[in-house]
Amino acid sequence: MRNRLILVSAAALLSLSASAYAQDTVIVQESDPVTTESTVVIPGEVRTYVLEQDIPSVPYEGDILIGKVVPDAVEIHAIDGQPDYAYTIVNEHRVIVNPQTRTVIQVLE
Repeated sequence: MRNRLILVSAAALLSLSASAYAQDTVIVQESDPVTTESTVVIPGEVRTYVLEQDIPSVPYEGDILIGKVVPDAVEIHAIDGQPDYAYTIVNEHRVIVNPQTRTVIQVLE
């Protein structure tokens, strides 16, 4: 009886350790990046263009955050060849916005 109990206990421990190893398995699927409202991949040339521009910063009360609409009082500037992006500098932060909705897409640091 004792041998049978030891054998059953050993089998149970082996099955538990196998399920623990299964939890470490990660499946990676190669696919195109997904763009959501909170994550947008900005083309490198847009970032470079915005970082190189020398326009005065506009003072603004409050924080400029991703998803927030830039007020009409803040002038936004078009980016040549990139109709989906515009930019401005608010409170010394360079900001990329959607020119149609004036929504902040990215704040560059």
